[in-house]
Amino acid sequence: MDASRRIVIVGDGEFAEIAYEYFNHDSPYDVVGFAVESSYLKRSELFGLPVVAFETMESRFPAAEHGVFVAITFTQLNRVRRRLLRAAKDKGYRPVTYVSSKAFIWRNAEVGENCFVFESNVVQYSARIGNNVILWSGNHIGHRAVIGNDTFLSSQVVVSGFCRIGEGCFFGVNSCVADKVEIADDCLIGAGAVVLKNTERGKIYRGNPAVASSVASYTFFGIANDR
Repeated sequence: MDASRRIVIVGDGEFAEIAYEYFNHDSPYDVVGFAVESSYLKRSELFGLPVVAFETMESRFPAAEHGVFVAITFTQLNRVRRRLLRAAKDKGYRPVTYVSSKAFIWRNAEVGENCFVFESNVVQYSARIGNNVILWSGNHIGHRAVIGNDTFLSSQVVVSGFCRIGEGCFFGVNSCVADKVEIADDCLIGAGAVVLKNTERGKIYRGNPAVASSVASYTFFGIANDR
């Protein structure tokens, strides 16, 4: 097996299982194992492949011979996925990105490292997708829009042209953002919300038109405001 194709998935939950399926059947990569932080290590195999402790994964899967994909969803407002990606890179692993063969990515759009782009996504002209971004199925990223690092879009989200989405955000299903709107870092955009104006950092927005909740996203996720 070509060493450049071998990858390890960090995680062994539902998203990790989905990533295994998609990487193996719709990418040039071959998944050879899984890694989980030792405090969450409950099994030794998944799909007949080894599940090892993340802390010592390089002893089983040397970084020079394997890529890595961190398959964690929006836990702690994407903080866990961000932390594990940084730790994997510190170990010397090369993050890989999956883009579905059934997604539409315009030729000059950019997609960063450790991204996962599901089927039926549309990423238009000169759009930029940052690092560690998850685009679940069926989203629209408009022309020249920018999606910040460590962000998670669920399904059927519309980000209109010239929008700027901050880092560490979460978008619920069927939410949308009007042209040229800026979403600040660490915002939670609720399902079905219609955002017509720029937002404030660390806020939760719901409704049509979307308004900020009295509860901060940091409180909702039980995390610190650490940016």
